[in-house]
Amino acid sequence: MPISQRLKLLAPCLLFLLGAAGAAGGPLFTDRNELVPPADYREWVFLEAGIDMSYNEKALMAGHSMFDNVFVDPASWASFKKTGHWPDKTMLVLEVRGANSHGSINKHGQYQTGDVMGLEIHVRDEARFKGGWGFFQAEGSKPAKLVPYDAQCYACHQAHGTVDTTFVQFYPTARPIAMKAGTYREDLPTP
Repeated sequence: MPISQRLKLLAPCLLFLLGAAGAAGGPLFTDRNELVPPADYREWVFLEAGIDMSYNEKALMAGHSMFDNVFVDPASWASFKKTGHWPDKTMLVLEVRGANSHGSINKHGQYQTGDVMGLEIHVRDEARFKGGWGFFQAEGSKPAKLVPYDAQCYACHQAHGTVDTTFVQFYPTARPIAMKAGTYREDLPTP
């Protein structure tokens, strides 16, 4: 069998392996330097959920509530638990979902809907990104472009991130680890 036919047969297997390597071995980028969103992020370590969080004085909600869910890849979490720092190739995923208060048997409070309203990915790669971190806004499984460095998110994370420019102050399982390791910025208020 000619090599070209063998490659055609192996192509689906190679793509699967590349996708698996991206999820298990760190971020996966296209040849245009776009991030391939990790398909399995909901199987990662869950760090926190917030509702209607906003870093602006005026909330930007358009008459609805939203939940923020934060996940980190398992290898980075294992390293963080030992050192209190996020290692190179860390990926944190912020998933924004709609909130609802009326449905099924619910009488009080809010629950998450199935609608994903946004997906942001914060990637640490010291060699690739200015300042070591890059932000991406993903739309489904399409490769995501780097958010420009002059976007407000970079300056905000530099000024208010309590560990390695990340908002560990809002991650109840990570905060005590960083405090014990001495990596938590004590000059910032703790919630």
